[in-house]
Amino acid sequence: MHKATDPVHDPVLNVRSALTAAGAEDTVRTFEDKVPTAAAAAAVLGCDVAAITNSLIFELDGEPLLILASGAARVDTGLVAEKLGTGKIRRAKPGFVLHHTGQEVGGVAPVGHPRKLRTILDTSLQEHPLLWAGAGDHNSMFSISYEELKTIANAEELQVR
Repeated sequence: MHKATDPVHDPVLNVRSALTAAGAEDTVRTFEDKVPTAAAAAAVLGCDVAAITNSLIFELDGEPLLILASGAARVDTGLVAEKLGTGKIRRAKPGFVLHHTGQEVGGVAPVGHPRKLRTILDTSLQEHPLLWAGAGDHNSMFSISYEELKTIANAEELQVR
């Protein structure tokens, strides 16, 4: 695994590239202070914590499952497993997250990973005209609409709580 400081494997650059390759606008903003939580990001951005899109990596049968969830909610993994018709979904360990996303916990983005991840999009995020999501590190976020996020992440819509 390459270090995040290697310019060829810069997680924020990977997110920017993924956004533009998908036809989305590069709206990445980098802040002086870290924004590793939904509450911290909402405070810096001046938006509702529910408009922050947490990119959460779970483990399902040894594979990563990315759930894009509202920062105001806790994912009900039992409900998600039931709706998907799968076995138990567990929160992934930091090493697993870094391996599958190239991004550290607290800075994971919906896009910009080494390979496509199965992605679930929390339907409650539809309530917000503008969403903010992590952009690959602890200091960066990008803005996007619900529909565009669904498209660029190739996400399945699902109630997650």
